[in-house]
Amino acid sequence: MSTAKRTFSRTDQVITVLAQHSFETNALVAWLEEQINGFKGPIEVFQFQGGMSNPTFLINDKNGKSYVLRKKPPGELLPSAHAVDREYLITSTLIDTSVPVVKTLGFCEDRSIIGTEFFLMEHKAGRIFHDPSLPDLTPQERAELYQSMNRTLAHLHKVDYLAKALEKFGRTGGYMGRQVTRWSQQYQSSKTEDLTEMDQLMLWLPKNMPDDTETSIVHGDFRLENLIVHPTKPEVVAVLDWELSTLGHPLSDLAYNCLPYHWPKESFGDMRGLDTMTAGIPSEREYIEKYCSLTQRDRIENWTFYLVLSLFRLAAIIQGVYYRGLKGNAASPEALLRRDLTRQLANKAWELAERGEQNYS
Repeated sequence: MSTAKRTFSRTDQVITVLAQHSFETNALVAWLEEQINGFKGPIEVFQFQGGMSNPTFLINDKNGKSYVLRKKPPGELLPSAHAVDREYLITSTLIDTSVPVVKTLGFCEDRSIIGTEFFLMEHKAGRIFHDPSLPDLTPQERAELYQSMNRTLAHLHKVDYLAKALEKFGRTGGYMGRQVTRWSQQYQSSKTEDLTEMDQLMLWLPKNMPDDTETSIVHGDFRLENLIVHPTKPEVVAVLDWELSTLGHPLSDLAYNCLPYHWPKESFGDMRGLDTMTAGIPSEREYIEKYCSLTQRDRIENWTFYLVLSLFRLAAIIQGVYYRGLKGNAASPEALLRRDLTRQLANKAWELAERGEQNYS
């Protein structure tokens, strides 16, 4: 396999800790030495680059061992956002299932340690792919990686949340209605300009809601960029960034995972016209049909709604990222570059809404 500009390990993404996210390490070292067998300070701390929500850090101890720390960002936060406690809970619970996750090592709710709640997990070797067209992989590798991603999502949705004592992790049924309400409120809380398409979507979504009773564990942000891929094989070895996970409708996860097939061209390029540059990547229909086979689902109705909701939700999330960037407490300095992305995503969502329903069977 060739090395690539867009494929790298977690450690290759680290940068010097940003000033707005820096913290004292003496209390942290004491906590780590008490929490982890054999841990020995002093430590080196680096920040992972690219995340827009909860700041994530690489911790190297005196013995040469590496760990990952994930925390809430500083400053004033939007309601219910940055739930690192929920990330810790769901990741810890899924460790003995067929869903690949990174092993957690401890949670700290004492804000005096580094200023916010945080949790610690193992450092998992592997690659992070940011471009869903996978330009530097062979067609066979692309096909196998998409297959692995699809299978991972299906495994997640088949986990028995009752058997895992996760009945209080969310509410049964009504997920999409709650999503519309939540992200409408989040968008309004972080709004910086008037966007007609967002206003139209906030009216359209409640009026076009499909059956909302099906419930499974959902990741909430399931995409290629949130997966660690084996160092040499096209195989998912861990799912990251569980901040938005809850009990919800599985098709919302699938639609979000399929958004690269519908990206606004001006923002992300175009995956719809698959050609030799993306050979091996399944079409959207092929990907959905494979998911249905893996989850024993006969058909999907109202597919357009799930796509529109996913685009709307992402637009609201991006608006929050931009808003935090203006406030100076975003997890990445790239947040301020997201100004136009909310509008582009909203435009695409409204275009799909006006086009009408699409079903798969």
